[in-house]
Amino acid sequence: MTVPTKPTPRTAPDPRTSPEGPLRALPALHDPAIAWFDDHARDLPWRRPEAGPWGVMVSEFMLQQTPVSRVLPVYEQWLARWPRPADLAKEPSGEAVRAWGRLGYPRRALRLHGAAVAIAERHGGDVPAEHAQLLALPGIGEYTAAAVASFAYGQRHAVLDTNVRRVLARAVAGTQYPPNATTAAERKLARALLPQDEAVAARWAAASMELGALVCTARNERCERCPIASLCAWRLAGKPAHEGPPRRGQTYAGTDRQVRGKLLAVLREATVPVPQAVLNRVWDEPVQRARALDGLVSDGLVEPLPGGLYRLPHV
Repeated sequence: MTVPTKPTPRTAPDPRTSPEGPLRALPALHDPAIAWFDDHARDLPWRRPEAGPWGVMVSEFMLQQTPVSRVLPVYEQWLARWPRPADLAKEPSGEAVRAWGRLGYPRRALRLHGAAVAIAERHGGDVPAEHAQLLALPGIGEYTAAAVASFAYGQRHAVLDTNVRRVLARAVAGTQYPPNATTAAERKLARALLPQDEAVAARWAAASMELGALVCTARNERCERCPIASLCAWRLAGKPAHEGPPRRGQTYAGTDRQVRGKLLAVLREATVPVPQAVLNRVWDEPVQRARALDGLVSDGLVEPLPGGLYRLPHV
């Protein structure tokens, strides 16, 4: 993520006491959060200028539901092999799946490959800067389009990932956690909170995301280190416990996801098509194994061949 230059500090009213109402006064959050980000942001490769828009896009695909520590080595290898979208577009989609390794949710690799092909065909190999053009790329939704436009091009967009949603839920809404799925009300609030200046808005997006990742975490939040703790509605209310629907847990052992991962691991290591008998060895339960393999084929992650052989897709 490339972050624009530091904005000029300004003062804003306290949202707890402003006669204009809390929402009108919420720019008071921007300055301390951005100042904290200037001092504490992690030095990540996709934040460096040399990463460029393609590096930002790759990072956004990889970081979805995956921690930074797991992404870093794969990201470095990916950009070394495919420094531009056209380099990836020339390869079969199966090579993207192979290089994805154990990041999880491998359909993201297919989507990133599809986006690279579209960028090469429609945009001369350069990641487009316009939000609408980004959103029109295959495999790119509202979040990724906003993130790339903001972090790569310094534009003014509401970037709502899990970390940002949690910061806004606590600091503004006064609740411990946001809803399980992003709501229209959250989007409206995020847009209302955006600074008018594009450069400041881009830095606010980056700062609020980093704040959620490092300080305002899902568990064991570090309020003593938070630059906006004095303005946080949840903290000021005494940190009331979550009263909404139960938080969804992440299970993996014994699930179809685990079986799919084991099957893909065999195919990623193989240089020739793999017989069904070899795949059968990765999981003892035949019904679940067959269901997982059929799902991989249906998702385009595995290509069946005559004679009971399987390989990563060659399209």
